[in-house]
Amino acid sequence: MIPKFRQFIILIIFIAAGSQAALRGQINAEQIVKVGQNALYFDDYVLSIQYFNRAIAAKPYLAQPYFYRAIAKLNLEDYRGAEADASLAIERNPFIPEVYEVRGVARQNLGKFRLAVEDYDHASQLLPNNRNLMFNKALAQQQMHETDSAMATFNHIVEIHPGYANAYVARGRLKAELTDTVGALADLDHAIGLDKKLPYPYVLRASIEMAHPQGYEKAEADLSEAIRLEPKESDLYVNRAYLRYHRDDFFGAMADYDYAVQVDPLNVAAIYNRGLLRMETRDNDRAIADFSRVLELEPDDHRALYNRTILYSDTRNYTRALADVNRLIERFPNLPEALYIRSDIHRAKGDMAQAERDYKKALAMAKALPAEGIPADNGSRKGLSSVTGHGNTSNTNGDDATDASDTSDDNELSAEAVARRFTALRTIDNDVDLQQDFVSQGIRGRVQDRDRRITLEPMFALGYYSSSTNSATDARSYIREVDDLNATRALHFIVMVGNHGLIPADESLLNRHFQSIEQYNMFIAEHEARAVDFFGRAMDYATLRNYPAAIADLDRAIALTPDFALAYFQRGVARAEEAAASGSSQESGASNSSPLLGGVQGTPAALDLRMAISDFDQAAKLSPQLAFAHYNKANALVQLGDLTSALSAYRRAIEIKPDFGEAYYNLAYVYFQLGNRAEGSANLSKAGELGVVPSYNLLKRMH
Repeated sequence: MIPKFRQFIILIIFIAAGSQAALRGQINAEQIVKVGQNALYFDDYVLSIQYFNRAIAAKPYLAQPYFYRAIAKLNLEDYRGAEADASLAIERNPFIPEVYEVRGVARQNLGKFRLAVEDYDHASQLLPNNRNLMFNKALAQQQMHETDSAMATFNHIVEIHPGYANAYVARGRLKAELTDTVGALADLDHAIGLDKKLPYPYVLRASIEMAHPQGYEKAEADLSEAIRLEPKESDLYVNRAYLRYHRDDFFGAMADYDYAVQVDPLNVAAIYNRGLLRMETRDNDRAIADFSRVLELEPDDHRALYNRTILYSDTRNYTRALADVNRLIERFPNLPEALYIRSDIHRAKGDMAQAERDYKKALAMAKALPAEGIPADNGSRKGLSSVTGHGNTSNTNGDDATDASDTSDDNELSAEAVARRFTALRTIDNDVDLQQDFVSQGIRGRVQDRDRRITLEPMFALGYYSSSTNSATDARSYIREVDDLNATRALHFIVMVGNHGLIPADESLLNRHFQSIEQYNMFIAEHEARAVDFFGRAMDYATLRNYPAAIADLDRAIALTPDFALAYFQRGVARAEEAAASGSSQESGASNSSPLLGGVQGTPAALDLRMAISDFDQAAKLSPQLAFAHYNKANALVQLGDLTSALSAYRRAIEIKPDFGEAYYNLAYVYFQLGNRAEGSANLSKAGELGVVPSYNLLKRMH
């Protein structure tokens, strides 16, 4: 179900996107706000702020631009700016309850919990018994450690809204914090019964089950379900890998770490743990690479440094091993294990005198006092905690150096102590980001992205900042007509082809496109109409997410030059983008309607898609080698639920462009939708070969 803020935004965006009229002459503030809302919907927060700035400059007395700018800033994690803008909106119109909600969320993120509660209470006066307001209020009360008040608020929510699954999840978490495990599990079970597509209860239930080894099997099952629902959440893979490792499923653990790193290349815990597992399986070179990557991301991660030292020594790279262990000793001068290691390195290099000195010093240090040890992970990654590996129980305090007293003059015993300190698998606190997600639900990020499972690779479009699914594909994304157009130098920017359009975040670059539009306006007003000028202005409008204006200009370009293939192609893309905006704006809680199953049938979006298909057909007729036109047509057909016709269009795209990885991927997806696993797997394999990385995730899930 789409949270309330997103519903509100989508409704407004639908109104803005529903107009096919071009912006005329002097654009007024209300029109600027509508275009800004469209950019906001597409998560182009920096761009949307530019529009709202213009609206504020034109009519500073309006509340709406401040309100929407506050939402944009909230998404950019500028909480102070969001709070200030929401306050300015309230000054201009104190009767918009959603503004108080936005300010409450901003204040909650700033730690102003009491003020946040006041905002939620004020909004509740205008929207009595609104569950989102009460929910955020309960979270704020919990953050203030007013557990009785928070519990009372949660109880009130479920009394008034007994079908609100998130409330049971949050209450279950609170009960778990209060050590009421039975009550927590009851709430989580109830939440799952209400909404089996909600990942949070599975995650939290797993965290309770992970407290004891006998619960590992159930915890793994719950994490697997959470992963099915949120396949892009890398931390879930890290924790499932931990469980799989301790259940002797080494291959499964490695697969999870690999995918966690693929999803989030900055996930330190996943990279570190994979290094440990590779170290254990004697895959030394790749283990070294993993620990090196950890140290690139977290230079002070001394556990990674220690393990890399051991690996360098084992692979007889004594120069690097010595450099690493010296760094370790510099940081922890009272760590006997490091001196033992350096002693061994000197001995291997033939420096027996230095080896003996280090050994004696380490021995004396171990006898005199407990080893200093390596401190727990305390900030290298939010939510990391150390968990002992190799079958030991979890150290819930995150302190894996508590057995330092085990050191003795026996070097073997010291090695065991080292293993405890430095080779512990890490897990991610299953609850670490849950509260944040709840607090900002409906405001943060695109709903489509947040709810996205496995979906189609997107359409290809012409753009100025475009890229393809992967860098390998970029070189192959070639259209002869685009080359010819760029050669004319008739446009203000170089046109590229890709299926991931990018908007420059730099304000000066954005202003270049506003200025480009003004230049086209003046040129068109003073010269005989040319199709290329309207096409160029349309490209700027599309870059700025103003699709109605882009479509209007492309209409003019086509009227002037009826055989302009690129104009038909780009108009089809713009119409498909309009369909995406207007279609999604109607999904106010209809989470079961999927555009991949014909969910847009009977809506204005369907008309936009059919018009887009007509444009792609005309582009393909005028340019028979334009594989992207067939591919885009297929994507539109899938959204309309015509899967059989989509198969034919994807096949035609592949005939023209045999290295079209995205077409193979989408073809496979459609085959799976039709229940043809054999053809789906074959095409996925080809797509993966051609560099479409998500192919492997889908392939794994389909077997």
